[in-house]
Amino acid sequence: MKPKTKITDLLDSHGIPYRVLPHTEPVFTVEAAAAQRGVVREEMVKSILLRESKGRRYVMACVTGSARLNPQAVRDHLPPEENWKRLTFASAEEITAVTGCIQGAVAPLALPAGIPVIFDEAIALCRKVNISSGDPMAGLELDPQDLIRLSGARLAPIARQNEENRD
Repeated sequence: MKPKTKITDLLDSHGIPYRVLPHTEPVFTVEAAAAQRGVVREEMVKSILLRESKGRRYVMACVTGSARLNPQAVRDHLPPEENWKRLTFASAEEITAVTGCIQGAVAPLALPAGIPVIFDEAIALCRKVNISSGDPMAGLELDPQDLIRLSGARLAPIARQNEENRD
């Protein structure tokens, strides 16, 4: 069954093709989602909301499921004229308030205006990617170029080098 979320609504309204990958139970980690969807972690896109440590500004950073995020690299790739300060991981409450999705079911789409989106360059090299549908009972598979274009993401090297993720 196709989930009806603001993410699927956005994809539908732009005519972006995607495939629904239903889960048999709610999932909130890369490993659980990949197992439920029958895909490899490298196709998964982790959407991580970061908050400016002493401010109310947010940025959405995305890496592949097998990578770890480098928040300093994210900050380094934000426009210098905006003078971003140190970035920290948003709390579960902030994630829900800002994205409208619960932690573990976030996608880099349908975000409030003014939230920059930065993807690690590895995402653009994937043949297909998996994102959350906004519902912990289903994921979505789509073309990474469609995801990059619709999210308005900037590509940058934001993954930590030579580290394996241990979600």
